[in-house]
Order: sequence, then structure tokens, then C-alpha cells
Amino acid sequence: MPPRPSQAGGTARGGRGGGGAARGGGRPSRAGPPSLIGRGAQMTGAGGQPSGLPAEHVKTVGVRRPDFGTVGTKVEVHTNACEAVIPQHIIYHYDAIVSEKTLPPRLTIQLIKQLQLQPEFHPAGAYDGKKNLFMPHLIDFGGANSRDYNIAMNGNSQPRGRPPRVFKIKITKVAEVNPEMLQRFVEGRQAMDESVQTALTALNIVIRMLPMQTHAFNARSFFTDTEIKNVGHGFQLRRGYFQSLRPAIGHLLLNIDLTTGMFFRSGPLIEVALEVVNHRDPGALSLARGLPDRVFRELERFLKGVRVSVQPAARGSTANVVTISSLTREGARGHVFNLQDGTSTDVASYFRRLSGQALGFPDIICAKTARGAVLPFERCTILPGQLARKQIPPDVTREMVGFSTKRPAERLASIRNGFQVLAYGQSEYVRNFGLAINENTFPMSIKARQLSPPQLLYGTGSKVESATPHDGAWNMIDKKLYKTETVNRWAMVVFENPNRFRKDTESSVVQSFIRNCKSVGIHIAERDPIVEYGSGQGGFPQVSETLRRAGAKCVRKNNSEKGPDMLLVILPDGGNDIYRSVKHFGDVAVITPLFSFVISSESIIQQGVVTQCLKASKCTRAKDQYWANVCLKLNAKLGGINVVPDADASKFLSDPENLTIVMGADVMHPAPGSDAPSYSALVGSVDSRCVKYIPRTAVQTSRQEIIADLESMSKGIIRDFMGYQQFIEMKAKQSCKPKRLLFFRDGVSEGHFREVMAQEVDILKKVCRDLEIAPKITFIVVGKRHHYRFFPPKPEARGQADRSGNCPAGTVVDTGITHPLEFDFYIQSHGGLLGTSRSAHYSVLHDDNKFTSNALQHLCYILCYIYARATRSVSIPAPVYYADIVCSRAKNHYNPSGGVDVSDVGTVASENFQSYIDAFKPLHNLHTTKMYFM
Repeated sequence: MPPRPSQAGGTARGGRGGGGAARGGGRPSRAGPPSLIGRGAQMTGAGGQPSGLPAEHVKTVGVRRPDFGTVGTKVEVHTNACEAVIPQHIIYHYDAIVSEKTLPPRLTIQLIKQLQLQPEFHPAGAYDGKKNLFMPHLIDFGGANSRDYNIAMNGNSQPRGRPPRVFKIKITKVAEVNPEMLQRFVEGRQAMDESVQTALTALNIVIRMLPMQTHAFNARSFFTDTEIKNVGHGFQLRRGYFQSLRPAIGHLLLNIDLTTGMFFRSGPLIEVALEVVNHRDPGALSLARGLPDRVFRELERFLKGVRVSVQPAARGSTANVVTISSLTREGARGHVFNLQDGTSTDVASYFRRLSGQALGFPDIICAKTARGAVLPFERCTILPGQLARKQIPPDVTREMVGFSTKRPAERLASIRNGFQVLAYGQSEYVRNFGLAINENTFPMSIKARQLSPPQLLYGTGSKVESATPHDGAWNMIDKKLYKTETVNRWAMVVFENPNRFRKDTESSVVQSFIRNCKSVGIHIAERDPIVEYGSGQGGFPQVSETLRRAGAKCVRKNNSEKGPDMLLVILPDGGNDIYRSVKHFGDVAVITPLFSFVISSESIIQQGVVTQCLKASKCTRAKDQYWANVCLKLNAKLGGINVVPDADASKFLSDPENLTIVMGADVMHPAPGSDAPSYSALVGSVDSRCVKYIPRTAVQTSRQEIIADLESMSKGIIRDFMGYQQFIEMKAKQSCKPKRLLFFRDGVSEGHFREVMAQEVDILKKVCRDLEIAPKITFIVVGKRHHYRFFPPKPEARGQADRSGNCPAGTVVDTGITHPLEFDFYIQSHGGLLGTSRSAHYSVLHDDNKFTSNALQHLCYILCYIYARATRSVSIPAPVYYADIVCSRAKNHYNPSGGVDVSDVGTVASENFQSYIDAFKPLHNLHTTKMYFM
């Protein structure tokens, strides 16, 4: 394919470097991958800075890229991407409407494949499984704009002896798509519009077509059967490959990564069902024999939508494939139905009569289809390759993390093997559209920089008053926390069995706790606390009564009208329900006071309380490092500050003339397949160093992306910020207004950028007007779920990798793979532990502060070092991390014994949604100004 001159009159399209290589040409040396900086960015402008910036007239969704960063040590890193050459030819877009609206994609793909056997569809096009069909040529409809086709469904999707089902498919021309618009977009000469998005969508469907026909798949991933692990609960894990064509500066890139899919375990249905209910005896699958109704409903939710192969009752019949819709509450012997001759029989008798063999388990529950057919479990086999879009049990989550973890070099080698599975070179669809995937450019080498870590300051009394992180980590040796709180009154509440947590253990834990608190500067005034034992078997009422009893004894012992400053709670292993009850008791405002003890006839005490939970198995004989981590959490909960960055490293944040408030926000949605409520959270800094954050949280409509209560939550936090500045930091009232507002937003996909920016930025502006302040607002989306990974080219070389084999903390990338037009960058801010580290992707949607790349990248990196729980930098700015935690704690705002299902499964009727809002208890007032969530 000959090269086409660029419209700028320079190198040919696809050229790499100054030599003007032809499209797809210029193969790199086998010694290493080529360097990719993006076509525009390969040229340098004034001052030697890359100049791949968009044309001035081009509109953007977010902020236009102002420049490229220059601060830091320049390095190169590899990334899991290769070049793709954009086709030159027109792509034709058609609607493909199948008469049966409810067919799953796997069947519509099969139908369209059969349709394309018709001569007018040669060479074949690419279909998305829904309604979009893209063709490399114009289909001849004889002058018409559409045509109807009748296509028979082949295969075993219909019962034996019946003719194949025939489906009507209407093909209608929609538009002609010019890939030149996509080329102009990556070159920075064209805005993202419908023509660009459609061209990108079409090419992504093209590369999906071949693997979709041979592998289990979801949106952009394909899963093989070569690496499978059964993990219990009826699930198995499979290794897979993610792929996506993504526009970058001057190039279209193919991003390929490893992924893990959770599947239903294939095999006999009765075996899988027993695994789900954690039982060995098939007879246990009977409500009449004691199967709990709750377990029955869990099993029904698990199996709904699962496809099974059914051995029919009649001997010699071919197995049919059906989908389970529900379960019967009675067994096959108890389920009676009418035959065509008007007589009635039960399912067990029906199968015995036609097959000549009695069912082995006629009294256990049966599966049921949407059409009402009742199927004995023992006649059903779960088909392989079915993705499970269900809530993941906690122990399966742990297995999933372990299965997914690969060290960088191992991960890169496995990704390279994915080219054989995805088979771009063998795909007729890729060839038909003139799309070229330059596999020889994998992995790509891109320019990066290493940012220096901030100096961190500790408190008065430290032998070593500062720390310089190395590979994103430091230690607490000889250091006191920056600002600590005193614990005057406290109690220890033990929910572990007294036989396993004896008096000597009790004393040892108390002394270890006090000693280690002292070592970091936390003063524990009460040396001999109340110790109360209790059982969590009675649920929230019994747990709360035990906690109240401990509080009452603490009040009486200290002859005070104040309750304890904190409760140290010892939990047994597996005590998740007790933990939730403890947190509900301590964190939220309940109708009855948390501590309501009559000290005198007039005095009633009412307050929230800090709770610090420890597992009995961990805190007994724990080492000092364990207790140091406990102290980090406790001090933040009490209102202290653990560490601050040096003022020289954070001049923007600590500028006394321009007070800055930093906010982090997130929305947490329910598990796939559930329409349970979503939860939103907002945290905001209150101090002048931007290290102390206060929370707000709310419940909102399921899967709503916009933060519903952003106005009230942000208004409350800004008011508290100004109050803290005036009454804690003792500033004059007129000096307490924030001049700058940095808003970090998590949980937003690229497709929702425009919506979130339009609504949430406007809400923040309105709040500021209402409060009569005028801070300059910068709104940044922080993404964690992208698939770009960075790899050191020579891990053994000094400074190229940390001990885990990952790129060192502080690696920043803002060229090569970044957006063609908009202000975005990647920072790998944390040191590696296990597996391959993932950087955070920052997209700037609004920026009144007019940040340069250097300034904003440095600021984001600094914020990754103030996470109060750890002496390590984290992968995202601390306020974003805090918002994530507050979201995850939202379920604790419901009374554990209140009858509200917060299991993330099932459905919520619209008329019942208000009950979730009504039952959601707000945070106790005393916690709204503290980091209770630590």
C-alpha cells in the first residue's frame, strides 16, 4: 500500500522520526523496540520542548494540553502497545436489526456470519453483536437503501426434529465513515466528534471479529481455556486478553493487556449447586429437608441466566441447550403439570416413563426455563465459557488477585503471546478493511521522566524529624507523628472467645498498645482501661449493648460526663458481621444515643465514638510494625496529623496568601446484575497543608454517574474548611476563604467526561457563589482502570527498576500514549510490591488555575505521599483514596438488624428505593470533622 503525503506536506502518514518512512515501513532493529513519541511530538519547538500540541481552532471536551513536562530525570520505558495504521478507504455503516430482540450477542453474531455468506456481503464486514454492521464496501441493494433477509439458525439451539428457526434481518445503510477524520484527530487537526468516534468504533469491532467467533468474550476482552482455576462457590477463573485501539499523539495505537475473567464452573449442575451452598449431600438441595430459604434465593440468583445442556426425558434424544430462569421450590416428585391428553403427572414420573429410569434425586429442587419447562438438576450440565457477571465473594476476590498477579517481565511475555490468540495477521476482517497492525513495534518505547519524591516532616521530639522516601517508601524509626492527640479515657471490648483471649493475653495487648502509641507520640493517659467481653452472636442488638456497657463503665470509672475517647475492639477471625455492627454503632447518628448514661437526673451524655478494630489472631504477639500501622490509623481518626510534605516541596498547597482546598470524590456502584443503590462520597481538606480531610457520604439512584448530593456535601465541607481556618488555625475571618479549589474525581469513564464536567463543575461554581467565595477551580478525573502498563527496558540496570522489577515510583508519562488534544498524563507514583504496577491516569477537564504540566504533575505526585494509613506512597492522590474508602464504608450506615438488604445482589423495586434513603443513617456530627474512615 503506497504512502500518502500528509496534508502538512511533510513526512508520509505513519512516518516514524525525521526520515519519513512509508506507512507500515521502517521496520525497527531486532535489538530493541522503536521509540514512539507521537508524530507531532517528535519535532521540537522553542526551548527544545516537544511541540505536538493541538491546533488552536480545534475544540476539546476537557482542557487543551498546555505543554509537555520537562522536570525530572529523562528515561525511556516500554509499554504494552504497538502501532496501528489507519485505513485509507471509506467504511460503510449499516444497521443490522434482527427480528428477535432478545437474542444474546453470541447468537446474533452467528446469524450475521451466516448472512455474510450471501455474495453481496463479500468481502465480509464486522458486526458488534448488537446492531452495528460495518462493511469495507457498499452493499448492492439494487438501488434501495435497505433489504430484508431470512436467515436460518443452524446448530443445537432448537430441539431435535424441529426445523431451524428462521430470523428476519433488516440491513439498512446509515452512513459512510471516512477514516481520514480519525487521522486528522490523532494529528491534532480535528476535534473528537461523531465521525471520529464512529471510525474508531468501527476499527475496534474489526479487530474483535475473529476472536469473537472462537473465544468467550466480554466488551473488549477474550478468554482462552488454556489457563483455568476453579476457586469454589461455583466459579472458575480464566486468563484472557484485553485489546483496544486508542488514539494518541500522532498515532493510532493498539493497547493489549492481560485480564482475568470470572466464569461459571462448567460440569454437572448438581455438583456446582452443592459447591454454591457449601454441602456434599445432594439431598441438602431440598427445602423440605432444611435448605434455608436465604440459601435457596442465593442459589437461584446465582443460576439465573446460566445456560445448561439438558438430556431430554426421551431415550435417544439429542441434548438441548436452555437458559435457567428460576428454580422450583418443590422437587421433581412434587411438581405436577398437565399433559397434552389432559391427564396430569409429576416431573419425576414423566422422566421415568419416557427414559425407563428413575431419577436419582426426585425430591431436590429443579431448574425452570422462561417458558415454564421444569428440569431436574441431575439432567443438566452447565456449559463451559459463560462469564459470571455476579458479585464476587471476598475469598474469590483474593484468589482472583493471586491468579492475576504477574511480575513485569512475565506479564510482558504473556501479553506478547496474546498476538497468537488475537491473530491479527490471520484475520480476514483486518485485511478486508485495510487495517495494519504493526506487531513488530511491540512493546513500544516511550519517553518518560522520574520525579523526585518530597521531603516528609515528622513531629517535635523525633530523633529524625524528616524522611526522604526511596522507591516510594520510608519508615517510622526514631520519628514521632507530626501532630498527635491524647486518649484520656478508653475501653477495650473483646468479642473473641475468652478461652482463646485469656487474661495474660489481654494484659499483653493493652501494654503493647500503650507502649507503641507512646513511641509515635500518642499519649494514652489511662493505663488500666476497662475491659469488657461480649458475644457477637446476637447481631447488632447484642454488639451495641456490649459496647454501651463498656462505655458506661468507663464513664463511672472516670467520674466524668464524657464517654470514652475511643474503643479498642478485638474481633475473632471471620467476624465481619461484628465489625459492621461496631462501625455502625460508632460512626453514625442513631435514634437512641450511642452513649446515653444517666450520671445525674439532669445529665445525659450523647456522643459518637472512635472505634479501632483488631483481629485477635493478629494483635496477640504482634510485632512493633503491626502496632505502628495501628497507630497511624488511630491518630488520624482522633484528629491528629501523621506527616506533612516539606513546604518547599508543596509550595502551591501551602501558600498562605492563596489558601487551597483539595477535594476527592467517588461514586461506588453495585455489583453487575444488581440495581441496588449507588453510594457517593466526598472528602475535603481543612488545614493549610492539605493533609487533613473530612468526609461526606450519601446514597443515590443505582448507577447514576453524577454525584446527586454534591451541592450539599461540598457546601458543608467548604464551610468546615473556613471554620477550621478561623478557629483552629486562628486566621482572621476575612483570610479564611479558599482561593483555589482542586477537585479530584474518581469513577468516571471517558464516555461520561462531558456530562460530569458540565454538571459537577457548574454545581461547584454555584456552591462558591452561594458561599460568596471565588476560588479558581481545577477539576481532574483520576482513572485507575486503564490498561497501559510501563516496563523498565533493562530491569537489571541501576535505577531502571525497583526491587519488584517495576518502574520506580515517580515515573511520569505525558507523551507517546496520551490524548491527541487534551491535558492528560500518567504517573506511577507508588513502589511495586507484587505483580505489575498500574499508573494513575489524570485527565484535566477544567482548569481556572492555568497549571503547567510540570506544576500539576508535581502536585499530584506530592498528594500520593500523604496517605495517613501508610509509610508508602499510594497509586492515586490521597483524597481520591479516602473517597474510595468512605464509599466502601457506606453500607455501615444501615442498621445491621434493620432489615435493609445491602448485599449488592438482587433487585430493588422503584417504590422501595425510598426505603434505602430513609434507612441510611448520617454520619455522627463529631465524625464529620475527623478522618473516622481510617
